[in-house]
Amino acid sequence: MKHLLSAENLDRDTATALLDTADHLKRTLLGREVRKLPTLRGRTVLTVFYENSTRTRVSFEVAGKWMSADVVNVSATGSSVGKGESLRDTALTLSAAGADCVILRHPASGAAHRLATWLDGTPTAVVNAGDGTHEHPTQALLDAATLRERLGSLAGRRVAIVGDVLHSRVARSNVRLLATLGAEVTLVAPPTLLPAGVERWPVAGISHDLDAELPGLDAVMLLRVQAERMHGGFFPSAREYSIAYGMNETRLRRLPEHAVVLHPGPMLRGMEISSSVADSPRSAITEQVRNGVHVRMAVLYHLLAGEEHAE
Repeated sequence: MKHLLSAENLDRDTATALLDTADHLKRTLLGREVRKLPTLRGRTVLTVFYENSTRTRVSFEVAGKWMSADVVNVSATGSSVGKGESLRDTALTLSAAGADCVILRHPASGAAHRLATWLDGTPTAVVNAGDGTHEHPTQALLDAATLRERLGSLAGRRVAIVGDVLHSRVARSNVRLLATLGAEVTLVAPPTLLPAGVERWPVAGISHDLDAELPGLDAVMLLRVQAERMHGGFFPSAREYSIAYGMNETRLRRLPEHAVVLHPGPMLRGMEISSSVADSPRSAITEQVRNGVHVRMAVLYHLLAGEEHAE
């Protein structure tokens, strides 16, 4: 695996190998006072974020440091990007400076693919940490890891992805990866928050009625309403959205006892999810963040170490 740009590029064997590696790393570090492995000593990992982030950026940084890599954070506001430097020139500069891996978050869909093209012929790997409304493959991997932990095998499991599908790179990556792993995904959203051509996605169904779907689900994945990407009215009000699509205690009781609730964060409490649900034992939101570190460790391992360091 040279780069990780899209969940679409992950076949079942590769995705399973990444998840198994993440699980192995998690067990290896469990109970250690010093959570440090020598696996990537001497490697340089750069996080290049043109958009704000807490979970993704921090977990990549922690993942790299726990594997003894040198991690350097580059932000658009504090770099030559602020002077007008192009993404291409930034990429070539970082590669020339010795980056073994560039982790990119960018507001333009396709930016990570372009970066990988520009770095073709160099040893630098590229990880897509979210590009516009396109994809976020490591988020899909950590969600799959969390679901495996809670539910076991994903084959035949029914998962609803609920909310702002239109603007969600998380939804796109999750639909592709979960389908690859054998899950049946249903999209639940108002018609205004579904993208054109969504019927061609590998989904089991598309619904506008969350309550009708709840009794048959193994998991509910709530999406953040991305107001910053909205220009115009996509729903009447936050209150009406919450009434129709928010996860509250009443809806939680309609789910089967084993069903789990996920959210990629940041959460809009009281709109997409009530605090009582977010903080309940049925919620795996904190586990998603924890698993995100181990999944991103696994990604860095497969990109930068691979079989040469396999036990």
